[in-house]
Amino acid sequence: MYQVNFPYRFAMKPYFSLLTKVLLVFVALFVASSQRAYSADWQGKKRVKPAVGTPNPEVSGSRLFYDDPLTKSGTAHLYNLEYDKAVADFEAAKKLHPNDPFAVNHLIQAILFKELYRLNALDTTLYTDNGFLTGKPLAGDSQVKQRLFDLADESLQLSEARLKANPSDVEALYARGVTRGLKLTYVAIIEKSFFAALRNASASRSDHEHVLQLDPNYVDAKTVVGLHNFVLGSMPLAARIMAGIVGMSGSKKKGLEYLYEVARSDHETSVDARVALALFLRREGRYQDALDIVRTLTAHYQHNFIFALEEANLLKDAGKGSDAIAAYTKLVEGSKAGAYTDPHLERAAYGLAESLKGQRKTQEALQEYESAITLSKQPADGVRIRALLGAGEMYDALGQRQAALKDYNEAIALDGNSAQAELARKYVKSAFQFQN
Repeated sequence: MYQVNFPYRFAMKPYFSLLTKVLLVFVALFVASSQRAYSADWQGKKRVKPAVGTPNPEVSGSRLFYDDPLTKSGTAHLYNLEYDKAVADFEAAKKLHPNDPFAVNHLIQAILFKELYRLNALDTTLYTDNGFLTGKPLAGDSQVKQRLFDLADESLQLSEARLKANPSDVEALYARGVTRGLKLTYVAIIEKSFFAALRNASASRSDHEHVLQLDPNYVDAKTVVGLHNFVLGSMPLAARIMAGIVGMSGSKKKGLEYLYEVARSDHETSVDARVALALFLRREGRYQDALDIVRTLTAHYQHNFIFALEEANLLKDAGKGSDAIAAYTKLVEGSKAGAYTDPHLERAAYGLAESLKGQRKTQEALQEYESAITLSKQPADGVRIRALLGAGEMYDALGQRQAALKDYNEAIALDGNSAQAELARKYVKSAFQFQN
């Protein structure tokens, strides 16, 4: 049989934007698993927090989420964006469970999410166009990267040693799939390494599908499998045909069924599944359904800036301009009052500016765009260039052409290959005008 060297990488690339966009949004936000004791149920009712017990080195694997006090505490800190406290707890748990890949993965998650949050890479607004796929790599800390990859190698070695002894070790398969997903997050979001991310995504799904073959009741494995099924099932027909050539397939219906099953359960990744559903429902234009789900999260994690920001983003996308303005304003005021852990106010300022722009409140929108520019600490994070473009548009709408040109040119200089730079070049030639 002849081997055909088909250049599928280049043929597939135009079709992978949807796959990567939705996949990376989910992974970047919610690879970290939730746990039963601290999570809210499907209706958002807070469950009773168990008494803190003594660390038990005999507990292992998936039971760490339920029975290990350090892991419980670390997870609670993680969901409240208290990353240093989460890292400390997971470090301590890892010392008690040095041969457990689950314990290593928890530590990887906390370190990775701390880095992603520092880089302003956890806002879904930045993933609403394909610019993040072709944008510049983020300025990741090289020491953080080295530690993450060292820990990932350690976790993979632990899982694979167990699988060598027992190829049907369900927990080891599940843990390996999580580790691969974490590597996907780093290489895709921070390094923009497109095909390396897809390779890890396929391997992660394969591991979790194998878990379900061995144990159909391992509900948590349905989160990643459901995610992949929905994304691939949502791609255009031509893209699905091309994906099939390289062994990738999916069902949108099956994906939603899996995610709803996990979301309604009391299993570890229930919160993750709800977040994925909210993102997918947002993409489908089912904004109220998405809002209902996100509000079960904001009701419980009241100090989580990201969840509160997502609720405001959904109101904006749903066309509820006045409600969105109120939500963003509340978020800004709450952040200034200390209601949220380490809030990134530039995100809220940008969302508020976009909502004000939608209501044609030009001067107020300009003020918030300028605030977002001033507050932005990461030039490559996507906020600054979007805010510069928005500010330029508002200056044009106010008849201040020279100020508009200054912001447009700064946006172009920041990243000339971005979608925002393309629009800025358009408005340099012809001033922005609101559409009637």
